[in-house]
Amino acid sequence: VLVVVIAPGPDNILAMGRGLSQGRAAAALSSVGAGLGIMFHTVAATLGLALALQTSPLAFWAVKAAGAAYLLWLGYKAIWSRSLISFSPTDQQPLWRVFLTGLLSNVLNPKPGLFVVAFIPQFVSVNRGPVHVQMLAYGAIFAVVTAVIFTVLGCFSAQLSGWLARRPKVVAAANVGAGLTFIAAGVSVLALDRRR
Repeated sequence: VLVVVIAPGPDNILAMGRGLSQGRAAAALSSVGAGLGIMFHTVAATLGLALALQTSPLAFWAVKAAGAAYLLWLGYKAIWSRSLISFSPTDQQPLWRVFLTGLLSNVLNPKPGLFVVAFIPQFVSVNRGPVHVQMLAYGAIFAVVTAVIFTVLGCFSAQLSGWLARRPKVVAAANVGAGLTFIAAGVSVLALDRRR
């Protein structure tokens, strides 16, 4: 789980962007949103909803399309408006929206859900008690690790905000890099194959 959480992706880049432009509280809220997104996928897997995505082409396509569209929109916005990392007060988002963006970027991305379905059941054993409790416990560990690591990354990023505020070209390049990462993630979601 630690390797998966540390690997660069849209959620940790989002947390770092919030930390850079809006500080530690925004980074933490974005990270908690991502962690709750992991719990959403865990509950869905526990209730068998993830199995519906694997067996229903229409359901899988709908979730895939929504997730890809959201990631592509985040990428477009980061590149064209340069507002993911911005020190202008007018570009700063209310904290509830920062949290909601962190949550939706995870919930609408089917990759974490597929990871939960493929990874967590390997550690479940009927000899250790109710399967659903084990699934939820392992998912909670994944969610907490996600929220903590992303918060740490976002808080470290917040330390760079003073340095970046004096370097607008670096900020513009960081926005483009983040935007391209979101777009690449959106394209990779579109390329997901239900059978895999």
